[in-house]
Amino acid sequence: MKLYPAIDIKNGQCVRLCQGVFSDVNVYAKKPYTVAKEFEAAGASFLHIVDLDGALAGHTANAAAISDIVKNISIPAEIGGGIRTIEDIEQKLKLGLNRVIIGTKAVKEPQFVKEAIGRFGAERIVIGIDAKDGMAAIEGWETVSDKNAVAFALEMKNLGASTVIYTDISRDGMLSGPNFARTEEMIRETGMEIIASGGVSSMEDLVRLEAIGAAGAIIGKAIYEKKVNLAEAVARFER
Repeated sequence: MKLYPAIDIKNGQCVRLCQGVFSDVNVYAKKPYTVAKEFEAAGASFLHIVDLDGALAGHTANAAAISDIVKNISIPAEIGGGIRTIEDIEQKLKLGLNRVIIGTKAVKEPQFVKEAIGRFGAERIVIGIDAKDGMAAIEGWETVSDKNAVAFALEMKNLGASTVIYTDISRDGMLSGPNFARTEEMIRETGMEIIASGGVSSMEDLVRLEAIGAAGAIIGKAIYEKKVNLAEAVARFER
């Protein structure tokens, strides 16, 4: 199981939100690239980056901070937040990011995913499904759509997608443990590579996610709050 330490960027800083609420912010570093370097030094093999302002605004909002991260690390990274056009994807890939996460745009315009995969390949395009009570949320988690998360994942699979980042918003940033039932359902019903996100609080959570078949796990607040030692986790799950 691959581990993805998370760097969420708001106003150019490395932060964490609680349950996706933009007003409930903890700032962990003024310069996100310093955190990225620490993660790489700890053995991380892939970074997960989110442009929080971009997710809300619908366009890239922290380009300088993202660029600084890419310039200062040698491991691959993925980016989500505000990616709405083919040009956005091209820009991110040219910047040196390895893959992009499409969330809101995928819900609103599914055919965009087909176009993106046709242009860049499934290995470059990840579907971000952020759910509240099993329904996909969009626009920085501010709005809940009428699409069932599992049904939506299957729709994306039919369009050529192979990887989903599945986030239970109610668990995100709460250190309360992932929603194992919903995550396992997503894994079982879709047969896709499911990367679990939201609520990881301990090594035990990671053990359980691996046991249910998660392809990966995104870890954010648990690292920042020293609930999970990243170096130990990488050694256990990736080597």
